[in-house]
Parts: sequence; C-alpha cells; structure tokens
Amino acid sequence: MSAHTAMLTPSMDEWRLPDKGTVGMVCLIVAESAIFIIFVIAYIFYLGKSLSGPTPAQVLKLPIVETVCLLSSSLTVHLAVIALEKGNARLSTLWLAFTVLLGAIFLGGTALEWRELIYQDGLTIQTNLFGTTFYSLVGLHASHVVAGLLMLGLMLGFGVAGKLKQEYAHRLHMISYYWHFVDAVWVVVFTVVYVIGR
Repeated sequence: MSAHTAMLTPSMDEWRLPDKGTVGMVCLIVAESAIFIIFVIAYIFYLGKSLSGPTPAQVLKLPIVETVCLLSSSLTVHLAVIALEKGNARLSTLWLAFTVLLGAIFLGGTALEWRELIYQDGLTIQTNLFGTTFYSLVGLHASHVVAGLLMLGLMLGFGVAGKLKQEYAHRLHMISYYWHFVDAVWVVVFTVVYVIGR
C-alpha cells in the first residue's frame, strides 16, 4: 500500500462512537428545546390578545439580578468541571457551591416575582391569556432550573462528603451541558417575555 493510499484510508482509531451519556444528554436537550419552542411560540402568538388586564407592561419588571446570577452560574459550573478534570475535588466543590447558590438566588427571585404578581397585581394563571402563557413558560423554565439544581446539588453533596473524584468529571460535564442549556433558554425567555413582550 502506498503512502498516499494510507493517508486516504482512515484508521479505526481516529473515530469512536460517542459515549451513551453524551448521546443521552444531547437527545434530552434537543427534545427539551422542542418543548420550549412550542411554549415560546404560544407566548408570542397570544401576546396582546388578553381581553382584560393586567398587561405585561403594567406588572413585569426586568429581573436583572436574577438573570446575572443565572448566567454567571454557567461560568462557575464550567470552572467546577475544569477543576475536577484536573483532579482538584475541593476547588470543584467550591465552584459547585457557588453554582448552586446562584441558581437558588435565581429561583428565589422568581418566587418573589410570582408572589408579587399573584398577591399584589392579581395576575394568576386563570386571570387572562397573558397570565396563562406567562406562568406556563416561566414555570416550565423554573422547573428545569429545579431539575438542574437537584443534579448539581447531588454532585455538591458528593464533594462535601469527600467522595467527589476525578473519575466523575465526565458526569459533571454532562450535567453542565444541561445547565448551560437552561441558561441559554433563559436568554430566550428573558428576551421574549421581559424585553419584547413589554
């Protein structure tokens, strides 16, 4: 076999099937993206079609602090993955703690916003089309934040217990993919609901 032929023939070592965890997470993210797309389109479609108030302009405030916290948590979870890949479980645990804290602040802000909307502004899921689509879309996202925090909290628990090992780095990496997805979805939700929708 000539050298030219050998260069054109790929060796079996150059390509391997991706692992099941990566394939599973990518499939989950694709499926979840489809669900969010449907909810976003429904929100946009019904925007401004409520027959009664309150309207988004009357009651929605920009959740700047919560947004900064959630988007910052993408950086902290990335740093947690890098630290664990390098075998530094203590530093990874610290970054995981920051990630969980930032995610919890975001959820707390969402809860306070909903409390104000329900008890002060009278906006519930049954009030009008805006209330129905708002709580459905933002609630769907919040439920994904809760799921992400449960996974991250489990890894943090391993870290606090001293059982977080370098061999778990790939699992943490898969969880970080999900967390980055949740953050990316929030950028869309924030833009559609709080910027365009107001």
